[in-house]
Amino acid sequence: MANATPPFELFYWPTIQGRGEFVRLVFEEGGVPYVDVGRLPEQEGGGRAAILKLLEEHAPGTPPFAPPVLRMGSLRLAQTALICRHVAGPAGLLPAAEHDRLHAEQLMLTVMDMVVEAHDIHHPIAKSLYYQDQQEEALRRAPLFIKERLPKLLGYFERVLGANAAGGEKVLVGGALSYVDLALFQLVTGLSHALPRAMAALAPQFPRVLALHAAVAARPRIAAYLASPRRLPFNEYGIFRHYPELDAPL
Repeated sequence: MANATPPFELFYWPTIQGRGEFVRLVFEEGGVPYVDVGRLPEQEGGGRAAILKLLEEHAPGTPPFAPPVLRMGSLRLAQTALICRHVAGPAGLLPAAEHDRLHAEQLMLTVMDMVVEAHDIHHPIAKSLYYQDQQEEALRRAPLFIKERLPKLLGYFERVLGANAAGGEKVLVGGALSYVDLALFQLVTGLSHALPRAMAALAPQFPRVLALHAAVAARPRIAAYLASPRRLPFNEYGIFRHYPELDAPL
């Protein structure tokens, strides 16, 4: 187990998995202690109030724009991909070779691009509007995402797994599990919740992706986390939302 000094503090909204979940998975698999500040009671310095206060602080360096934010003493880091890459070092989930680290960052950014697309299925017009206020547009967008983007994007990761001889088609980069494998796991989990019929129809096309997903879910620390109260359930406030009318087989 790696130790961090000062301790890692994760600032993210307390009621949703969202982008913070990608960071939590790295902490959990790496056995790195962290404080999920948003989920602490407000009287203990947690909750939404702590997150809003952090965003308003005039701390040295570049202020974060939005959660998730990682705080380590005076250092504050935002952006999910950057946080995961930083935590992956002490978690033992950063590829050893420089070229593999660069490829992992490339893949992580692609995962984050896909997260945005998945979110915009149900919010194609504006984040400030309710789903019901843009449902007509969502009903137009979802079938195109399912037919065009979902196969293309998952097919890309399927090819990456197939091309990674060092990993024996079992991990995305190098010969061992890295933080980007955890990110792909969360992406597939979220898509399977949001679009279960579409994902079931596509499943035969992506055996390597689904094998990686199953292998990550079975890892002892991840399995324990998924079964614990620390793992928030999906709901209709996060990125991956299940609206049956948006889900359809190909």
